[in-house]
Amino acid sequence: MMNRRNIRIKVMQVLYMIESNIQGTSNSLLTKEFDKTRNLFVFLVHLIHKIALFAEIESQQRASKNLPNQADLSVNIKIAGNTIVWQTIESEAFKTALEVVKPNQWLEGDLVKNLFRQLTESNEYKAYIAEESRDKANEKEILKFIFGTIILGSETAVDYIDEHFTNWEDEGDLMIGMVLNYIQKPGSINFLDLVGAEKMKFATDLLQTAMDKKTIAEDIIKPKLKNWDPERIAVIDMILLRLGVCELVYFDTIPTKVTINEYIDLAKEYSTEQSGHFVNGILDSIHKELVGNGKIQKVSHKGK
Repeated sequence: MMNRRNIRIKVMQVLYMIESNIQGTSNSLLTKEFDKTRNLFVFLVHLIHKIALFAEIESQQRASKNLPNQADLSVNIKIAGNTIVWQTIESEAFKTALEVVKPNQWLEGDLVKNLFRQLTESNEYKAYIAEESRDKANEKEILKFIFGTIILGSETAVDYIDEHFTNWEDEGDLMIGMVLNYIQKPGSINFLDLVGAEKMKFATDLLQTAMDKKTIAEDIIKPKLKNWDPERIAVIDMILLRLGVCELVYFDTIPTKVTINEYIDLAKEYSTEQSGHFVNGILDSIHKELVGNGKIQKVSHKGK
């Protein structure tokens, strides 16, 4: 579910931690970064479930009043039986994920109750419970509404997520895609492995190459810096240049244009205002020299 851009960000972050003398082996640091992604994803799915299931809690609380009225005794609990929610809750994969991640540890205060109350006031929810049948499309749409409008549309909820998950700012867009994909195809999700064997290999290979070939990469980079003092260049910029050089030279199936464009974009997003232009210029110059010297040998898989 994660793409190579997400992988590159993780590797960049781990290399930055290593440069900053953060304790831990490279592989353990990388694993922790992927665990953060898994934890956030499981939490968001769990939060959607909790909001839906709160209908039963609301019904019980209102019915147990000393003098419940007719409205208290007739709270609609259709949403608590949402077929997508229960398909997931009853799956062994999600049960295991709950045991590993323990998302309830991040649920505090009245977050779920307040979001459920907002849900019940919406026209979308009223239309949903007014329909007695359980249409598969409607079951999915109400969960998309809970996530996209009730949760993400609440400044309080988004601030809450940001406060509890340091990777939300970096991975918010990724999470939106992953959650929507889950709602669309709930049975296809491996909650404990969001990376997959192929992309994990790319991640570990890229990280290890950037570490093992650090001196070689920097020897290629430094002559291109001209009047720039390597010691004064932003740490992130140097890390991105190292990664770019490693991909150009050692990853023969990744097109050079893809590599250069990816690291330009990451420089723009994660470093200084001038970093995109800087990384672009350096990598383009390095690319031309390596091609001229026959040191870049790319393999095309088109048609295979």
